[in-house]
Amino acid sequence: MEKLFTKIANWVAHVAGLPPTFAICCAIIVVWAVSGPYFGFSDTWQLVINTGTTIITFLMVFLIQNTQNRDGAAIQAKLDELIRVSRAHNHFIGIEHLTESEVEEIRSKCERAARRHDQKIAATAAKKATAQKRGAKKQAA
Repeated sequence: MEKLFTKIANWVAHVAGLPPTFAICCAIIVVWAVSGPYFGFSDTWQLVINTGTTIITFLMVFLIQNTQNRDGAAIQAKLDELIRVSRAHNHFIGIEHLTESEVEEIRSKCERAARRHDQKIAATAAKKATAQKRGAKKQAA
């Protein structure tokens, strides 16, 4: 059952994102709007489009969310594997299961570490530039 649902969800998500699907939906709306005078803009005429779009939206939310959840989990597994086999810190594996505030704390620590790293690089570059200037002055003298 799970594999069948996954297959259907993937197919629907794919088809829903195609330009022809959008064109068909626009055509349905145009046909509905043009048919308004024929049906006297009745309550039933309005109910048809409201009910149809509500049902489709309701079902699409679940199918697209399922697809997004699987895509996110697959990407996370790939990132975890890259972290595991690299020189990165293994404590980042599984942080997607932490609370939002815990993830924010880790993100802030990473940003501070990146700034310190950038400052070290800038200081090293400045020292090199100063040393090159001194070397150039000595050669000129």
